[in-house]
Amino acid sequence: MKKYIVYIAILIVGLFLGWLLFGGASNNTKTHDHEASATKQMWTCSMHPQIMQPEPGDCPICGMDLIPAEAGAEGVSAEQFKLTKNAMALANIQTTEVGAGHVGQNGIKLSGKIVANEQANTVQASYFSGRIERLHVNFTGEDIRKGQLLATIYSPELYAAQQELLTAAGLKESQPALYQAVRNKLKLWKLSENQINQIEETGNVKEHVPVYATVSGTVTEKLVAQGDYIKQGQPLLKIANLNTVWANFDVYENQINAFKTGQNISVSTAAYPNKVFKGKVDFIDPILNTQTRTVVLRVVLNNQDQIFKPGMFVSARLEGVANKDQEAITVPTSAVLWTGERSVVYVKSSLDQPVFEMREVVLGHQIGDGYQVLKGLNVGDQVVTNGTFTVDAAAQLQGKKSMMNHTKQIAVNFEVPQEFKTQLQQVYNSYISLKDALVKTDMALATTSAKSLKKDLGRMDMKLLTNEAAHEQWMALYKPINTNNNAIAQAANIEAQRKHFKTLSDYFITAVQSFGINETAYKQYCPMANSDKGAYWLSKEKEVLNPYFGDQMLKCGEVKQVIE
Repeated sequence: MKKYIVYIAILIVGLFLGWLLFGGASNNTKTHDHEASATKQMWTCSMHPQIMQPEPGDCPICGMDLIPAEAGAEGVSAEQFKLTKNAMALANIQTTEVGAGHVGQNGIKLSGKIVANEQANTVQASYFSGRIERLHVNFTGEDIRKGQLLATIYSPELYAAQQELLTAAGLKESQPALYQAVRNKLKLWKLSENQINQIEETGNVKEHVPVYATVSGTVTEKLVAQGDYIKQGQPLLKIANLNTVWANFDVYENQINAFKTGQNISVSTAAYPNKVFKGKVDFIDPILNTQTRTVVLRVVLNNQDQIFKPGMFVSARLEGVANKDQEAITVPTSAVLWTGERSVVYVKSSLDQPVFEMREVVLGHQIGDGYQVLKGLNVGDQVVTNGTFTVDAAAQLQGKKSMMNHTKQIAVNFEVPQEFKTQLQQVYNSYISLKDALVKTDMALATTSAKSLKKDLGRMDMKLLTNEAAHEQWMALYKPINTNNNAIAQAANIEAQRKHFKTLSDYFITAVQSFGINETAYKQYCPMANSDKGAYWLSKEKEVLNPYFGDQMLKCGEVKQVIE
């Protein structure tokens, strides 16, 4: 019995020692594992914060690089969020203190285009019916002089009228009224006194009648060709006198009160970078364009030296907008984000901590490279001027109020070189070809169009974007556009192509809104696409042709925005 008691005692002692040796270690291991799990870095997408992965890589939705997910910040209000110092350095986030500047020191900058002076435009018409035997104007753009021979026309009715003249000439003594009426009829057909007298004196009827220019100018359009049969009053040529031209500028709604007719304005063009041309405001359109929220301001420019060509892009600066003593809060253009009618900036809330908050502002005139702020900021506020999009992405990531929380379209109007717009327009043309293929439900054509789009996208020269904010915006858009386009080219069916086309369109629409393509685009929307969540696309025409359903619901959709 004593032996069993000893065995039991030894067993109990052994269990106790085992618990001491291994139980505590197990608890420590669990505690360590819990701490490690709590501190393990997660990675997310700035555009799709629902994506959370334990390792870095690409976003499975848009293809953008994943970024470290912030664990949160303490000691900030509901509207504020905090960034790490490492994130601040990596994104090169910079702030600028808001100060007061003179409103009139740099003036208001406008962008516009040269057009022909409509008051000097003329249509050279035919004053009688006939067939053009010879057309002496060879090409559009040819300069002509008043009285120059334009065409030779065979006219049966004019032939008969000349015979009437010869008959009436023999009766002019007895029937002077008839004689004079026949002569007047020929004058109404633009035959000169010399031509009429020559017919009467020689007694020869002309089969082919010359037509002379009634004005001097430049041929802007040929409306007929040699051999055409024309009717009385039919236009032959459009002629423009380019000694003066119009420069049409778009003035935004909040700038209208700064302009009036008769104001002096300075005009410049990239064709002559070292020259500034003076003009006066001649006309301000009384009707506001409700789609672009702009009015047209017209400046008449002297063009005796033919410097300005219709279609040429120009810029203008209005000096002395307001009293030089008037001061206004100003911010750089890189600090402002737009969506719809809202304008916002990001303000650094703490001087010694990287704490930020979004602030909605009301903008006034554009002043040089900045904007006048009418409401929303105070002198001394620290505004983010570099890395604005990165800060906005961080706000969304932390569930704070941000531009992305309101809309996916972050369209900032950047001024970029014309060459970049031309390259983007070529991508746009390939995008339209892709859209048209999906409208036709043609998978093979969509694949071919996606490959063409990829080539055009690869030709985009990002070095042209010297503005850092513009470069940052393009880089944020390029990768998801390229990734989804590649997915379309590799898709196994048309449904997959349309799914990726929806995401591609979201980003590409933002690119067109941000950088421009020198032509009008129509942003269209179908509420039934994307599983009744709705989807957008771009089109060159107002007519709706749905790429998400094709023939099934070809006309489903509407125009949501006209992008000028």
